[in-house]
Amino acid sequence: MHVFLSNLAQTFGLLLFILAFVLVLIYALAPGNKSKFDRASQLPLEEDTENDHV
Repeated sequence: MHVFLSNLAQTFGLLLFILAFVLVLIYALAPGNKSKFDRASQLPLEEDTENDHV
């Protein structure tokens, strides 16, 4: 019984992680999010206009 429950838990965990991976992949590659990710990719390259970080 212990081996069965262990295998069931491992299978459920694997399926859960695969589902999470697929959902993140869909979110990241959705055409509607392109502008959001393009903007975020440019943030490190922008000049800091505020002097609060001196």
